[in-house]
Amino acid sequence: MFKIFLTLVFIIFSYKSYADKNMMIGTLGKSEEVNRTIKVIMYDNYYEPNNFNIKSGETIKFEVVNAGELVHEFNIANAMMHKKHQPEMEKMVENEILLADSIDKDKMKKMAKMDKSMGHSHSNSVLLEPKEKGDIVWKFENAMNIEIACNVPGHYQVGMIAKVDIK
Repeated sequence: MFKIFLTLVFIIFSYKSYADKNMMIGTLGKSEEVNRTIKVIMYDNYYEPNNFNIKSGETIKFEVVNAGELVHEFNIANAMMHKKHQPEMEKMVENEILLADSIDKDKMKKMAKMDKSMGHSHSNSVLLEPKEKGDIVWKFENAMNIEIACNVPGHYQVGMIAKVDIK
């Protein structure tokens, strides 16, 4: 029994250090430090461009436009973080904050007072209704294993993911 306990402890601590290593996604950037701007168009279930080549340490301003008919998210994270964020997005749908083609921003503000995750105020993400625009300034310092994805329920699963190559 003690061996099983030690094995479980080892697995948990190994996983934690692996997870911490993969949390390296960069930080919110400063406008005055932007190296370049990338325009991104979100269509229904894909991004254009769908591949980003970024230099390590570079600060990018992403100008994001939702040209689709559905609500979409532009989220900078790693696969594990996306999977962790998806239940929050599902909860927004269940609470009728996030609808197929709109966001109930009044309800979002009210719900965010009780549960911060319902406010969707993440520095690495922008959630947009059709025809909306948004910006993210992101510094890719100490960043690895990143992908850009939409975590609106079902969108990640159908492949609304863009590759990020950091050199």
